[in-house]
Amino acid sequence: MPTTKSGIELRDDIARAWAGQDPFSAALNLEGIAVREVAERSTIRAVIGGRVYYVKRHYGVGWTEILKNLLVLKRPVVDASNEFEAISDLAAAGLHTLDVAGFGVRGRNPATRKSFLITSELTGIQSLEQVCLRWKESPPSAVAKRRLIERVAALAAAMHSAGYVHQDFYICHLLLARSEDTLETRSLSAPIYIVDLHRTQRYQSIPRRALVKDLGSLHFSAMDIGLSRCDLLRFLAVYFDAPLREVLYRHGPLLAECDRRAKSLYAKARRKHILPRQLAGIEP
Repeated sequence: MPTTKSGIELRDDIARAWAGQDPFSAALNLEGIAVREVAERSTIRAVIGGRVYYVKRHYGVGWTEILKNLLVLKRPVVDASNEFEAISDLAAAGLHTLDVAGFGVRGRNPATRKSFLITSELTGIQSLEQVCLRWKESPPSAVAKRRLIERVAALAAAMHSAGYVHQDFYICHLLLARSEDTLETRSLSAPIYIVDLHRTQRYQSIPRRALVKDLGSLHFSAMDIGLSRCDLLRFLAVYFDAPLREVLYRHGPLLAECDRRAKSLYAKARRKHILPRQLAGIEP
């Protein structure tokens, strides 16, 4: 991806579409369909040069947000570089994720820094939350379920081995390529993309609390899809790449913390009536 000016990188097709324009202004003023909008950033679905992209713009988080994060020992996310670097590093680690078409950051002051990230639209995909939504009523084949569990465990292990924690690690952020094939066939070879990397953090050595947050969140997001104890143990064996007896002996306290976090998140989501099956009208 060539650098067009300091702090701005564009893929060739975007550079051609914006020839003669200031890329930073073009990105920040681009019009499209709003996907997400909060005070400090927005995401739109837009057409550039005849192709569809998702464009995330950061407008500056302000000192209040930065200080709030620092007071609870969290690294504030002040621009799109966090997600840009995570996408690059996780792709280098062999994971399927978003395809970056453009990135820019401008400003020294972290509170007012502006940035953008352009990614190609993923088509023909379905979140694992959608895939699994009605598994209680219509269970998948044993082969498909086993393979998907093993692949998600391997994905989680690869991400953590690369030093990254997602911080919003739910099955809705894992997207399975969709085709006319059966789920059994797709579960064997269709790519699983990991997305929504805005809040990822990288560590030299991932702290226990961060692992608990990721693994507990993942468990919570899969608690309503009819997994058995054997399914959970299969995940652990693949994730830790060790015999179950060793996993349970060495990591028992960690797993207990993950379980507590998952149950706490589940109870809170049920009270708020925001579990996926509740929102879909399947369960009260």
